[in-house]
Amino acid sequence: MLRQGRHLALALMSFQLLLWRESVTIEVPQDPKILADLRQPPTITKQSVKDYIVDPRDNIIIECEAKGNPVPTFSWRRNGKFFNIVKDPRVTMRKRSGTLEIGFRNGGRPEDYEGEYQCFASNDHGMAMSNKILLRVSKAPLWPKEVLEPVVVTEGSSLVLPCNPPPGLPPPFTFWMNSMMSPIVQDKRVSKGLNGDLYFSNVMAQDAQNDYSCSARFHFTHTIQQKNPFTLKVLTNDPYNDTSYNDSDPYGGRKVAESTPTFLSPLGSESSKMVLRDEQLLLECIAAGLPTPAIKWFKKGGDLPGRKVKFENYNKTMKIISVSEEDAGEYVCMANNHLGSIRHSIFVQVKAAPYWLDKPTNLVLAPEDNGRLVCRANGNPKPSIQWLVNGQPINNSVPDPSRQMMGDTIIFRSVQMGSSAVYQCNASNQHGYLLANAFVSVIDMRPRMLGPKNQLIKVIENNRTFLDCPFFGSPFPELRWFKNGQGSGLDGGQYRVYVNGTLEIKRARAEDEGTYTCVASSILGMAENQVRLEVKDRPDPPMDLELSDPAARSVRLTWIPGNDHRSPVTEFLVQFEEDRWEPGRWQDLATYPGDLNSVILQLAPFVNYQFRVVAINAVGRSDASQPSPKYQTSSAAPDVIPRGLRGWGSEKDNMEIIWEPLLDLEKNGPNLHYSVWWRRKDLDKEWNNVTVMGTKHVVHNTDTYVPYEIKIQARNDVGAGPESNAIIGYSGEDQPISAPTELRISKVDSTKANIHWKPVDQVSVRGEFKEYRLYYWRESSHVPGLVFRKENKTKGFYTTMAEPSAILSDLVPFSRYKMFMVVANNRYEGPPSNTVEFSTKEGVPDAPSFFRIKPKGFDTIHLQWDKPLEPNGLLIGYQLKYQTANGSREGRPRLETFQPNVTEFTLRLPDRSTRYNFYLSALTQVGAGEIFVEESPFFANEENITDATGLVELTDASLASSFTITPPPLAPLPPTTAAPTTISTSTTTTPTTTTTIIMSTTNATTTATTADTTEATPATPPPVLVIDRNSDNNVLVVPRREIWNLTVEHNSNYANVSWRHNFPAGSSEFVVEFTLDSDKTLKTVPVTQPPITLTDLIAGAKYHLRVYSHELSSVTSKSVTFETKAAYIDQVDIATQGWFIGLMCAIALIILILLIVCFIKRSRGGKYPVRDKKDLPLDSVDHKDPDGSFDYQNQNKNSSDEDNKPLQGSQTSLEGNVKESDDSLVDYGEGGDGQFNEDGSFIGQYTVKKDKDETEGNESSEATSPVNAIYSLA
Repeated sequence: MLRQGRHLALALMSFQLLLWRESVTIEVPQDPKILADLRQPPTITKQSVKDYIVDPRDNIIIECEAKGNPVPTFSWRRNGKFFNIVKDPRVTMRKRSGTLEIGFRNGGRPEDYEGEYQCFASNDHGMAMSNKILLRVSKAPLWPKEVLEPVVVTEGSSLVLPCNPPPGLPPPFTFWMNSMMSPIVQDKRVSKGLNGDLYFSNVMAQDAQNDYSCSARFHFTHTIQQKNPFTLKVLTNDPYNDTSYNDSDPYGGRKVAESTPTFLSPLGSESSKMVLRDEQLLLECIAAGLPTPAIKWFKKGGDLPGRKVKFENYNKTMKIISVSEEDAGEYVCMANNHLGSIRHSIFVQVKAAPYWLDKPTNLVLAPEDNGRLVCRANGNPKPSIQWLVNGQPINNSVPDPSRQMMGDTIIFRSVQMGSSAVYQCNASNQHGYLLANAFVSVIDMRPRMLGPKNQLIKVIENNRTFLDCPFFGSPFPELRWFKNGQGSGLDGGQYRVYVNGTLEIKRARAEDEGTYTCVASSILGMAENQVRLEVKDRPDPPMDLELSDPAARSVRLTWIPGNDHRSPVTEFLVQFEEDRWEPGRWQDLATYPGDLNSVILQLAPFVNYQFRVVAINAVGRSDASQPSPKYQTSSAAPDVIPRGLRGWGSEKDNMEIIWEPLLDLEKNGPNLHYSVWWRRKDLDKEWNNVTVMGTKHVVHNTDTYVPYEIKIQARNDVGAGPESNAIIGYSGEDQPISAPTELRISKVDSTKANIHWKPVDQVSVRGEFKEYRLYYWRESSHVPGLVFRKENKTKGFYTTMAEPSAILSDLVPFSRYKMFMVVANNRYEGPPSNTVEFSTKEGVPDAPSFFRIKPKGFDTIHLQWDKPLEPNGLLIGYQLKYQTANGSREGRPRLETFQPNVTEFTLRLPDRSTRYNFYLSALTQVGAGEIFVEESPFFANEENITDATGLVELTDASLASSFTITPPPLAPLPPTTAAPTTISTSTTTTPTTTTTIIMSTTNATTTATTADTTEATPATPPPVLVIDRNSDNNVLVVPRREIWNLTVEHNSNYANVSWRHNFPAGSSEFVVEFTLDSDKTLKTVPVTQPPITLTDLIAGAKYHLRVYSHELSSVTSKSVTFETKAAYIDQVDIATQGWFIGLMCAIALIILILLIVCFIKRSRGGKYPVRDKKDLPLDSVDHKDPDGSFDYQNQNKNSSDEDNKPLQGSQTSLEGNVKESDDSLVDYGEGGDGQFNEDGSFIGQYTVKKDKDETEGNESSEATSPVNAIYSLA
């Protein structure tokens, strides 16, 4: 019976769930008017992370944001108890928010606020709660001081150097470095373990050094602490000679005992590991042995998860990302060398903190509705589910008859107003918990229409049509549609009504026009809206085309318009077809306004026309009408003159006369032909005439290059057309017969030379004079051993001066040239002039061919370069200038010079975080050449410092000016000299270079000095004027695709990013890439166009940002560095100002000196006479004044704290131990016990050997040390 009862209960539960499954929560539209009137319980929208670690140097901000109507109020619990914010002056809550801000400007310690916090947001309809936020303050403890004995080990043995960093919060990152701040080189033999220890699989003699230091980098403080260095001594059988070391024989021929593999970590043959689901699994095996063992990994009973597994640290570490339950099992690592192998099994257990299977969601219901909240979670072990309502366990809440608990589900039946509440589901196990808020809101609201009133909808006939009617109400209203206010509701057949209120008309017709009314009704009332529908279509074609009023070149066309289908005709298009030239092709003739139906058409002669008409309205074009009757116009003489008439010589003794033919509709009659006339312009002769059918006539047996007058006329059988004006043409050209003479050079410098020559007689040119054409080439260089490619160049000069001259520019310095000159017409060149040889002077060199900067150590960089491709003279050395760079400001420059055979330099930087600009140039006797500019690279992470290499090659892309330098103006040509042409006959490609300075483009980062805005320069790149060494032309080059003016306006947790670019609109997508400086976390955000706002940034953090093109990733902006504002920004804290700290230190020092003087005087005044009672000798270690009194000024100088302060009446021994003084109260009392008066003073009196004034015993019963006095004040 019991079992049957259980089955019955389960069946009933399943039946109930099925019944309520169909209950659908009300979807509240995001209409501002609806939301303003809608009452809803609170919802947590933003909260701090569960495990919240804060920087002790910053203000503490604990976030809690919520929404609801009415606006929620907030309260907090700390460590499970109410947190009274009002009573703590350091804690404030933001307005209309629950976010707490804890400031320490007026004192206080962040550690005092550590604990567990929970936020509660409440209004009249319920209470929502945040996760429990565990607040902890980051800690960076100092490394404990310790004396490390030298580590002595035999060569070939294994070794582990422990790191044991101080426990920080969060734990520090560890790495090993030497005293030069260079990382310890790690390889298959030497590597750092996951615990930070340095493992040597076998020690070699060259490992012996005295500076193995483990360093710890703390995340929040960005500080690095170092452990005292280890000194490693390696014992060898034979002396070690580092010159005998090589990779093939690392022991230099010495015999070192080999050993089989053993495990250094983990120990033993097996171990276990527990990891949580979705976390990262790290398994490590480090083995000792000689030769160094190789590590391999296996999974027993299966394969390694190939897509998730990565091997690091020379295969010693296996990493599995995003662990799942399938990754549990036995993993085996095997270490082997040629002497043997060893295995270790690691048994991996995968547990899981709770994760959601079915997270509860908000439920909006109307009165009498049904619903349910479901909370299902999984984990390992299985999490327990706890329900709360308004922050209290549901079992302790006020009973609700509409609510029923059924395991992980809450069933609601027939809810009523007032049942609104916020329910919390808490799923927890030993590895964590999940907390979800879900409110149940019971609302009632009269039906409302949300769309615009009385819309007019125009549709095209026969198309599918939708009429929208958005509405809302609670309970959910019933919606019905009516047409023209008559009949029953529209649904079925051609109509369909959707749940959201939309009415579909499957095929709109003319009879569907009218006014449609949608009515939403519920028990609370009703609302309605109207939509007017107009069904339109394109017009019907015009009809009954008629021709009338015929004329020689016109006719009247009349038609009857078709039906416009409720969309007026805007215009008529008249088309024609003719059957002589292009039969069957309809062409547009003219358009006319839509209110006309009779027009006069302007026509051409000798055409057989047929017409049709097309009507056009807002919907579209009609079909074409039926064609009109044919109409042929009569013939006429041509109306136009043939176009494109010209005469030129294809040979030296002819002239070709050519023109363009008339169009078909320009012929005007049958038998079209052309009459052509020509005659010599310089001779008064009769016109020559010819009639041709084509478009070309050749005149033969002409003199060379003489002018002719030419004219033309079109004719047909009806008559002749108009005659053209006479134009000038020329017969053909021949080769010039004379050469320029007396070609010579004057005034030669490093890149230019003045040239002079005697001109030729213009008649000898035998054609149109084009230019004097100079051929020149670089014959050799005066730089010994310089290799270059010879290249013939040309340069043209147009001049008619009697004594012509010109400037030949863009020559290579320190070179020998040859040249000659010819005269040229349009087709031929004349004979060459005399050949001239000359040499250019020495100049300044080009920039070095490359300039490379890379980090060499912790604070050392290495610079390398190579000689210029064109020295332009004899190199005498190199000059390197460098200076610190801080945004747009630069520090004092420093100068280094080098001999010409030196091409590298190592520089130690005072501060590795400071950026430097380097300016390198080569030197000749003339001076310094083009400057190669490079910026010092970023130092990489400590574990991989040597990877940061910036290589800049000398290419066109890297040539730019670093300073604002105006290029020298081109030398002026003679007054009558026109712009020359330039022709290059060589196929050799030579890189064009710009003068002055070369700017590197590698990973340059600029940090602006403004507070809130960071901008990467340069400004908008203008077109670049390139001086081409291959020619004399100055070419305006359009810039290639670029991104510039990257600007960042940042606040505490967001940044506005903008930039400029020259990509065509819509042709490229950009990617914003920003890197968190503290942990190098890189994020990217795709964006189509600037600007963009980056949110969720970390307050007070430093970021590096750049923008690049998604399609052309090589096109990138310069990187900018910016730092977000601190979480709490107020006026400057005086306690952090240097002048204030110095002033306080000075005041404290003065007070300390005054206290010491005061207590010395007091101690000297408290001397005790003992002569009257007993004359006892003093202990030899007591300090006495010359007068015999005790002086305790130097006692207890080894005391450092309250615990080490000696007892009253005692003194400190030379070893710093406290012992009982010979001058004790017992020795001076009567009998064994000291006796005291009622006021506590000592009865007995004692004196010293010399007479002094007596004092009372209770005035100073101990020798008062200034140090003890200060501690007593504390």
